[in-house]
Amino acid sequence: MPDGGLVTTFTDVTSVVNADRLLRQTNESLELRVRDRTKELTRANQQLANAQRSAEEANIGKTRFLADAGHDILQPLNAARLYASSLMERLGNSSEKELVNNVDTSLEAVESIINALLDISRLDTGALKPVISVFCLDTLLQQIARDFSPAAREKGLKLRVVSSSAVVVTDRNLLRRLIQNLVSNAIKYSRSGSVLVGVRRQGATVKFQVFDTGIGIPTSKLEYIFREFARLSDGMRESDGLGLGLSIVERIAKVLDLAIVVQSTVGMGSVFSVTLPASKLPSPPANQELMMLRPPGALTGLLVLCIDDNAQSLAGMRELLTTWGCNVLSMNGGNALRAYCLEHGAAPDVVLADYNLEEENGLELVRFVREHFAREIPAALITADRSDPLRERATAQDVSIINKPVRPAVLRALLSHFRQTYTVE
Repeated sequence: MPDGGLVTTFTDVTSVVNADRLLRQTNESLELRVRDRTKELTRANQQLANAQRSAEEANIGKTRFLADAGHDILQPLNAARLYASSLMERLGNSSEKELVNNVDTSLEAVESIINALLDISRLDTGALKPVISVFCLDTLLQQIARDFSPAAREKGLKLRVVSSSAVVVTDRNLLRRLIQNLVSNAIKYSRSGSVLVGVRRQGATVKFQVFDTGIGIPTSKLEYIFREFARLSDGMRESDGLGLGLSIVERIAKVLDLAIVVQSTVGMGSVFSVTLPASKLPSPPANQELMMLRPPGALTGLLVLCIDDNAQSLAGMRELLTTWGCNVLSMNGGNALRAYCLEHGAAPDVVLADYNLEEENGLELVRFVREHFAREIPAALITADRSDPLRERATAQDVSIINKPVRPAVLRALLSHFRQTYTVE
């Protein structure tokens, strides 16, 4: 103070100090919790990554198992169908022919189920890659009409396929399979009436539609029908099957990035619509889009070289071809083939080779035969492998492909085509 006095002021800061201490403790505790939580999240992410890796490995293993098991199952199935077809040819018009035909029909049903499962596996794992091209829908529509007219007539249905000049850009083979499944379902679940297949233009898109007068689908079940093995009770009473067709349709649509819309009324029928991107480019000539085999002709005397390491398939093929009048040379692998080529000067008219052999593959042996005899001998792979890379390699070497189990009508048509080509040359 001015006169020498002293004033002292005291303030109680206990609460401030306590608050500061509490804040520091809270921050420290928060940092510890953050570190602990970070460690937990890191562990959780590692566990999730491990689980995802395990799931991917399991999925790859499942795909590999399905592919291997499918190949192993298709081998004896192929032999069985060849034997059945050969037996039907030999029975002529006898009463036992119907029994053999029933056996062949049952084998065909097993084949379709196996193929459907293999298709689902390939679509799920991305093994089926789309090959985008520009093409006119009318060629595909004509093929659908030819393929399904007999089935429609058998059920007393009228199948009408409306021609279209629409040009689209997508994968032709995958789209064909998608449409085949839709038309097959329409015929399968229609008791009477008709099935209409047509196309509508909508600006920059094209809408492909399949109309039927079938049993219809309840609105609450429109999403359910696309699940694997999903079958409605009315559908199970109407037709046999496992309910895989629409599941494959949905997967193909996802691969091609196409939209599918279903409209249905119970007891009245259904409409399945698929929207496709239209193309402003002109489509290639029809003969470049789809090569049609010539009508089957006589095969008597045709020298066919068959290569397969499966004894049952080889014997079944020999029996069937012999029934058609062919001369058959049976080889179980590359060593037998090379021995024949060294000992004989006559070149075969046709080579039919399995692709997956013990130490070599069918394409390598076809190339060897052609080089040895210095001729472009007509050849085809008889294989259970349905992969696009194999198809591309075979096309590049001018080798046709017939998938196992072999359909005798397809094989006979191909051999007739080869014979006409060989005669012209």
